[in-house]
Amino acid sequence: MTRQANALTVDVEDFFHVQAFADVIPRSTWDDLPRRVEQNTERLLELCGRAGVAGTFFTLGWVAERHPALVRRIVAAGHELASHGFGHQRVDGLTPEAFRADIFRAKGLLEDAGGVSVTGYRAPTFSIGPKTPWALSILAETGHRYSSSVYPVQHDLYGSPDASRVPYRDAGSGLWEFPMTTLRVLSKNLPCSGGGYFRLLPYPLFRFLLRRANAAQGAGLFYTHPWEIDPGQPRVAGAGRLSRFRHYNNLAKTLPRLERLLSDFAWDRMDRVYAGHLA
Repeated sequence: MTRQANALTVDVEDFFHVQAFADVIPRSTWDDLPRRVEQNTERLLELCGRAGVAGTFFTLGWVAERHPALVRRIVAAGHELASHGFGHQRVDGLTPEAFRADIFRAKGLLEDAGGVSVTGYRAPTFSIGPKTPWALSILAETGHRYSSSVYPVQHDLYGSPDASRVPYRDAGSGLWEFPMTTLRVLSKNLPCSGGGYFRLLPYPLFRFLLRRANAAQGAGLFYTHPWEIDPGQPRVAGAGRLSRFRHYNNLAKTLPRLERLLSDFAWDRMDRVYAGHLA
């Protein structure tokens, strides 16, 4: 019996791009910091290769500009290349004009490096929501076909708890939004899409939640970052206690857990998992 395929996704960014450190790492210093994104993404590519799994790599234009060979390796390995915007700026902190410029620049860099069309997008820090009613129309105007930018949970950094928990097509733009996976329990949406929750929860519990979500609503979405498999990354000075906990918690356990996850579930690229919607 064929298992339900979930969508495996990677947000290709470095440790200094994350929102948790935005207040203590100025953008002007990014090029002075040690880049670890290439070696860590290579480790994820090797993991996928061993497991025979393809996924979708939402890649920053900033990374593509500096590591075009990495983008080519992602494509050559059979993964879908998608956009994470250029400079990891929250969409709800940009004007519509600045957002259009950001995603247009990222799309061009990714397509030039990868030699393929880029039609998928994920907003940094899941920052598309009620404050950005114009975002999906701009994505459609710039040649994107889908977004995976909404997380229907309550969180201090992101989240749209009242948003749809299942894929929907925006009436105005025709763009598809594929929300991050949650499980509805006692009127609350429990996150089971990966990221920090994957590192925080015991693996058997996370696996149970994702299986329940699959049974309740079909295909799910999982995401991780290259820095999440890198316990040796530099420690950022000046970050708050909560930010440090969120970022560094259980980094050494992520790669072994990912190996189990790729074995315990079936996985594929976004454009294939949701091909019925995008046809």
